[in-house]
Amino acid sequence: MASTGKPYTVIADHYRQAILSGELEPGTKLPTNRAMTDRWGVSSATVSRALQHLVVEGYVRTSPRGTYVADEATVTASSRDRLLQVQRVRSSLMAGETNIVTVAELKVPPLYVADLFDLEPGDQLVRREFVTGRGKHRTMYQGVYYPVQFAALVPDLLSTAPGKNGGLLAKVLEATGRTITHARDDMHGRDANAREASNLGIKVGAPILAGAHRFSDADGVIEYGEWCIPTRYTIGYEYVP
Repeated sequence: MASTGKPYTVIADHYRQAILSGELEPGTKLPTNRAMTDRWGVSSATVSRALQHLVVEGYVRTSPRGTYVADEATVTASSRDRLLQVQRVRSSLMAGETNIVTVAELKVPPLYVADLFDLEPGDQLVRREFVTGRGKHRTMYQGVYYPVQFAALVPDLLSTAPGKNGGLLAKVLEATGRTITHARDDMHGRDANAREASNLGIKVGAPILAGAHRFSDADGVIEYGEWCIPTRYTIGYEYVP
């Protein structure tokens, strides 16, 4: 999915995605500003503006020697980034990421989630919870819901076995023949509750960024997820106004 925004956002999004996907590893030197102006056919001011955004977001650092991918990542992928990753490589995990699944069950969801899936009272959904990390750092705690009928088509939805979680959405889309045609993200800042704090390794009441995503098509919601990240991490994505 190519960005169709302004030139500086196109450049920033290109390098942001390359860093998140692992194509550009920590410490990698980016092309010179002159090389970027030639490649993208833009002014040096446009390139500088794109790099400033990446510096502020924590993706790169600058020095008299040039611009480098940040050594210690303070960024994590958004729902939009993970959906793009699924479309590219059939996994929602970025380079260097791992996750541990702590819950995989059939569960009657809260009323607001049941309404999203247009369920009758007492109907169940598949509920999965997992912690995503990079190295020793926990970068995201997430819970996702799927229609209960998906479990018969993709048995791994009810498994906590390691190594399977990242590819589940791709398996769901393939097994069901569904295609995500609409996606929505909602985010807000708040304090971590006990469950979130335990999974992220932070104090109860510590500030977090919490959000929810919804992937759907004409037949309804395919995946609904709620997630949170510690304040030291940044997420961001491009969009067409």
